[in-house]
Amino acid sequence: MLDAVLLFAAGVLGGTLNSIAGGGSFITFPALLLVGVPPISANATNTFASCSGYLSGALAFREDLRVHRARLPGLVLLGIAGGATGAWLLLQTPDALFREAIPWLLLFAMLLFVYGGRLNRTFSALASRHRHASRIGSLLLGLFLFAVCTYGGFFNAGLGIIILSYLALAGFSDIHAMNGIKLLVSSAVSLIAIALFVVDGAIAWFEGSVVLVGALVGGYLAAHYSRKLPEAAVRAFVILAGTATTAYFFAETYPI
Repeated sequence: MLDAVLLFAAGVLGGTLNSIAGGGSFITFPALLLVGVPPISANATNTFASCSGYLSGALAFREDLRVHRARLPGLVLLGIAGGATGAWLLLQTPDALFREAIPWLLLFAMLLFVYGGRLNRTFSALASRHRHASRIGSLLLGLFLFAVCTYGGFFNAGLGIIILSYLALAGFSDIHAMNGIKLLVSSAVSLIAIALFVVDGAIAWFEGSVVLVGALVGGYLAAHYSRKLPEAAVRAFVILAGTATTAYFFAETYPI
């Protein structure tokens, strides 16, 4: 019973965090490990549990998504392709190697988010100087999003932070529209990954279902409240969540 209460509370907090800024797996993934779920299974289960928050959050941002509806199908297709690739790679990865990779992947995510705006300005300057830079840049951005979604299928923690980094590089500026697209692409990545995890039997269904219910509640409520926050505050919260997530997994993997 205590485990169920802990997992539900972690789900609510994680779903709230994912809907506002990403990084909710800083709460839910360690909670699954704490109640005894093995690492690979905990990661697969975390993807299953987090998906409800992504779906409900994307629904809450549907008005913001309509502005970019012409670009959404391509983003979703890349999410599906990358998510399937990452999930397959996870299922081939030994537990020990998976543990070693976690903090470095999160560090990469944080650096991209912090410096995403500067990289986007550099890319825009190059595009204005070189006739073919825009076409080449679009191809590279597509490959980058595929790599981001592959990461998300492999390890769900920090996915939202990296997608926001991609959106900054791609020239998006409205933080609420960015959050909506982040949640939609995260949903696509998670759903295809979950399908592969189900086939492999990697999901801990009871623990995951408890977290899922909590994430559903937290994700939908937080998507509405985030609209009331200034853009600078939302971005600062993203950086705080990402830093905390990265620091936790480095401490867990490389204890002093």
